[in-house]
Amino acid sequence: MTLAIEARGLRRAFGDVVAVDDVDLEVPEGEVLGLVGPDAAGKTTLIRLLTGVLERDAGTVALFGHDLDAERDPTRLLLGYMSQAFGLYEDLTVIENIRFFAAIRRVTARDRRVREQRLLGFTRLEAFTRRKAGDLSGGMKQKLGLICTLVHEPRVLFLDEPTNGVDPVSRREFWDILGELRGRVTVVVATPYMDEAERCDRVALMAGGRILALDAPDALRAEVHDPVWEVETDRPFLAAEVLGLALPGAEITLFGDLLHVVGPLEERVVSDVLAAAGQSARTARIPPTMEDAYVRLAQPATARPGEDP
Repeated sequence: MTLAIEARGLRRAFGDVVAVDDVDLEVPEGEVLGLVGPDAAGKTTLIRLLTGVLERDAGTVALFGHDLDAERDPTRLLLGYMSQAFGLYEDLTVIENIRFFAAIRRVTARDRRVREQRLLGFTRLEAFTRRKAGDLSGGMKQKLGLICTLVHEPRVLFLDEPTNGVDPVSRREFWDILGELRGRVTVVVATPYMDEAERCDRVALMAGGRILALDAPDALRAEVHDPVWEVETDRPFLAAEVLGLALPGAEITLFGDLLHVVGPLEERVVSDVLAAAGQSARTARIPPTMEDAYVRLAQPATARPGEDP
């Protein structure tokens, strides 16, 4: 097995806040790895440490066996990094942006022509090459950012919440594109969305600057051994309060208008508690979700204050 990424003992603090705390990570070549967790989990800081954008307090990083510190030139060409605020030039057209990023990556004119046509077709942006980047939709800007990140053909692609603020259709299209890269490019993608985590080969669940668990989505969900009860009610916040007081050993989590109740409980227990409080509800047992796995694994973790730097 060829390791695309090998990191040992990564640590970074900002004052009293430890954003990444003694993280070890191995990512095989061709894998799509998701870094999943809420704000302040450490996802952004970890990606910045892995790309060399941010200086480490401790630890080492190697890309395909090349030390990130000692071999800057080889590693710079191996990686592509698309940050949360990728720096497209909005007064330049789509094609001008692509050619600019190809030039600063020293892609030859011949290679650039071949790659830009392939990537434009790949992302379905061929019809928009003369449109200014500032006039593109959010989803199209993300696709253009991906093209600019891929134009020098990196072997490892780092994406920091690439679909944040993008509409659901564009999110799905973006992930379809990432799916086509699977096996050819190693991808590390940070996301707060659990449905996106399901599309990764493996998922690193993060909280408080640490990796709580790293495994395939199915294996992580299998860590939830207790029944999961989905509760639909007109007053979910009140229902969560009632159930939390009556069932202190259960995990009660709000998901929009729904509640998940996880614990060694029978369905009638949940229904009886709500009925006694004068609440009607529909209760059904469901398979554990990635959210349920995260809540279960994050219980012992103490999240540190502050935002993801």
